[in-house]
Amino acid sequence: MVYSLAYRRPPYVPRRSSTASGESEPSIGGSTLDDSRDTGISYGIPEALSFDRIIDGGTCPPCTTRDFMNYLIYIEHAAENLQFFLWHKDYVRRFDLLPDNERKLAPEWTVEQAEAQALALKDKATPMKSISADAAALFKGTDFGAPKATVIELGKGASNPFGTPPMTPRSGDHDSITQSEYPWSDSGSTLRSGFKASYDKKAAGAFEAADVKLQPFTIQPFREEISRIIAIYITEGAPRQLNLSSKERAGLLHALAVTTHPTAFRRVIHTIEWTLRHQAHQNFIRWTICNGNRPRVIFARGLGIVGILGGILAAVLIVLSNAGRGWRVLSAIGFAFGIATLVAAWKGMCVVLHGMHHRHLRPWELFAEDDDASSVFEMKKNSFDTLGGSNSYEDQPWIAKYEKRNLLRKIFDREVWIQEPALRQIQDTIFLQAVLGSFILTAICVGFFVALPKGNFY
Repeated sequence: MVYSLAYRRPPYVPRRSSTASGESEPSIGGSTLDDSRDTGISYGIPEALSFDRIIDGGTCPPCTTRDFMNYLIYIEHAAENLQFFLWHKDYVRRFDLLPDNERKLAPEWTVEQAEAQALALKDKATPMKSISADAAALFKGTDFGAPKATVIELGKGASNPFGTPPMTPRSGDHDSITQSEYPWSDSGSTLRSGFKASYDKKAAGAFEAADVKLQPFTIQPFREEISRIIAIYITEGAPRQLNLSSKERAGLLHALAVTTHPTAFRRVIHTIEWTLRHQAHQNFIRWTICNGNRPRVIFARGLGIVGILGGILAAVLIVLSNAGRGWRVLSAIGFAFGIATLVAAWKGMCVVLHGMHHRHLRPWELFAEDDDASSVFEMKKNSFDTLGGSNSYEDQPWIAKYEKRNLLRKIFDREVWIQEPALRQIQDTIFLQAVLGSFILTAICVGFFVALPKGNFY
């Protein structure tokens, strides 16, 4: 079974800057995300390989969540988006499991509050001209003076009876983010205390940079975990810094200064989900359709060109001879093989691998059995540790080993069977398109040479 012969694999979507203009962004309400959940094939992606199906674990290799994460780490270099998305999804689940009395301590951040805060940040972003010190002293305390830091209040006339002074970092605390084996305690409310001061310090620095004065709402649930999220994903220079604009970052920090409710992430999570659905997911499926590595695909393209040139050479030699016109049809063998191979390879497929429904192992999969089991487990655990450290992989042992492999071994690398049925259907469709295209072009080329008169040179 194949898809429509008019099927086209997903187009490549380049990464866009957080400050890119002229493109529609997800609204605060998230309505622009609905068009990515239509049934049927969308952007060349069947429903069986949809983003939600992959995230929910309803796919087989090489289209699982693990494969998606590996693609974002090693190819796209943007795994922080999926890691943050998975954390937020789990955070919403854990927040909903809290008792009602604990959930009420973190009020919902409404759409009206978010829009009002965005408008306030837009007005505040207007650049001010520099003035002299004397003029600044003259205007101090007036409407023309320098703006003061924003203080987020609990409510009108409300006080904070649970407020405690900020913790002073101890000499034993680290300044850098250190990966934790257990991101939160069994109760789900607190993080490991060994690095709490470090996360609080970095979070406080982020609030200060956004001109937000944070009151220590230590009674709110998951406040320590939120501090760690800010230190890992939100602050400038964070190990997994999200690609957010300054306005998005400031708006998020203003919301988190008030509440730890999941709705505080509404605008940011919609931006992240939009990027995952409309850019990373499409590129991942496009990349997964390729069943061979780059050396094998280049080799297949060269083989296709050789086949076409062989067909042309055979046709020319027969035309120049005194052989009958019927012999010129033999050139169709070279044309058919060469064109089909070239068309399939141009879409990243090797027809030989496709005949067995095989694919090449990825470079990071090749040496998984050879490497130490503990290091492989640590690598896999780190990528799915949503509260872990940097996604850097330059020191992983497979890189040096793969670079030492000669070109011939890379072309004929180890293969594995493709388990995902929907992916096999896509590849069957592309192969059928290549065969039909080859048949049509071969008929045209052979017909042209058959129509030529004899050369009778030999």
